[in-house]
Amino acid sequence: MRPVKAITEGTVEPEPATYQRTRWLGLAMMALGVAMIIVDATIVNVAIPSIIRDLNLSLIDAEWVTTIYSLVFAAFLITLGRIGDASGRKRLLLAGLVVFVISSMLAGRAPNGGLLIGARLLQGFGGAMMLPATLSIVNATFRGRERAIAFGIWGSVIGGMAAVGPLLGGWLTTAHSWRWAFYINLPIGIVAFAGVTAFVTESRDEHGRPGFDLPGFLTSSIGLVGVVFALIEGSRYGWVEPTRLFTIGSWEWPLASLSPVAPAFAVGVTSLIAFYMIERRRSHAGRVVLFDFGLFGLGSFRYGNLAASIVSLGELGMLFILPLFLQAVLGYSAFRTGVVLLPLAIGAFMGGPTAAHFANRYGPRRVVTAGMGLEAIAIASIGVLLSPELNAAPLLLPLFIYGVGVGLASAQLTSVVLAEVPPRESGQASGMQTTFRQVGAALGIALLGTVLATGLRSLAADRLAELPELPPAAQAGIVQAVDASGGQVLTSLREDPQNAAVVEAVEGAFADAARRSAITGLVFVIVGFGLSLLLPETRDFDLADDPADGAKTA
Repeated sequence: MRPVKAITEGTVEPEPATYQRTRWLGLAMMALGVAMIIVDATIVNVAIPSIIRDLNLSLIDAEWVTTIYSLVFAAFLITLGRIGDASGRKRLLLAGLVVFVISSMLAGRAPNGGLLIGARLLQGFGGAMMLPATLSIVNATFRGRERAIAFGIWGSVIGGMAAVGPLLGGWLTTAHSWRWAFYINLPIGIVAFAGVTAFVTESRDEHGRPGFDLPGFLTSSIGLVGVVFALIEGSRYGWVEPTRLFTIGSWEWPLASLSPVAPAFAVGVTSLIAFYMIERRRSHAGRVVLFDFGLFGLGSFRYGNLAASIVSLGELGMLFILPLFLQAVLGYSAFRTGVVLLPLAIGAFMGGPTAAHFANRYGPRRVVTAGMGLEAIAIASIGVLLSPELNAAPLLLPLFIYGVGVGLASAQLTSVVLAEVPPRESGQASGMQTTFRQVGAALGIALLGTVLATGLRSLAADRLAELPELPPAAQAGIVQAVDASGGQVLTSLREDPQNAAVVEAVEGAFADAARRSAITGLVFVIVGFGLSLLLPETRDFDLADDPADGAKTA
């Protein structure tokens, strides 16, 4: 963002007036790119029911449409963050924008679920190129009081756009098609690309060690994929004993008595343990590492990352469950669903900008704790309200409170996590903290989606069994349709008045299953709230711009 050649850490230079202006313009353009990433993590939530019907997806397939984005995002964040530090953060950011826009066009034109999931995978890769680059630039550019403001803007964009995504997706799906939830990225991406090119100056870490941690990359990626695959597919293929045949193209799983889920989970956990051991060994040997576990010696980094990942389990999981409930049980359109979720966006946009003010007065840790406390209260209220007789009006206040909590926590949690990290390690640390968030998001969607799918299937079977006039074969067929469509079959069941008893039973089952998911999300947020109490008091905005600390670098 500075009007000079590539900037390196540890260099103190004068700050001309043009730099003072352009670095804030650069922040705005990077925020636009971050907004696009975050919106696409949530914009499909309200479009999922339409995608299920249009492409004949199952609930498990729908989970993959959402989760593959977060999973790939998490798997590549650290690696790409390190590449950006070495080769140039602006260069990586611009390349990520190109990949993201192209993959968005492919997603919009996808004719089936497989190609849509593939395009979402590529989107996740593009997002992983962009996000650590923006964090590294912000972390190294802004110091003192300006740093709290910059991270407040950055965090409020995350919190607010996560909530705006459902509204935008609902309007585009209702007025045009779910495909426009992806096409919208073309004009946004073009503006962001032009703005970054004009206002962001290249920066890199000239002090980083050369090399690439291939063993760390392989074990971390295999570990994450194995664990998330098991959590998502366990309800479809069976956790241990197979319930159906697993195939990829013409290849079939060869073990008739063992589901692929159990080996995948075992391989995933084993790989993650191996990843930890490999990274510790390489670090002690002085070799380049993908994941510097030594940073966990910093209290703010350790507890902040744990809190971020666990809270993300509840946050993103709820944003996946609630639109499904509103459209399947209450019969809302995609746009009306987005309108219902609008108070969440308003609350997040209000919470984000005010977080910096409260952080300056009370400290970032207290702001984070307050935000998580509000989230817990809101999720508990939403869980109590979920029922087939629900009118959307009572949801508005809890959703607003939820949004304020997200804005407060997200805006300052990133600042707290990176407060004690030296700028020369900001790329790796940024990738690590965002990885924790995205792993939490992927696991949250997988866990809460599994709770919903399992509960919906069993509860629907129990309630339909109470209808004596419904033959067992018809009961089984309806349960299968409910399970396969994630409850969206209710839309067609309502078309025949003779199905009134069946509709009532399935709606009740869906409400109970959604309530179970809400309780599960609440548990994770409460754990995150407890972890936030362990965060040390950090007042990065009071730090002097010390040249030894890499101040005033981009």
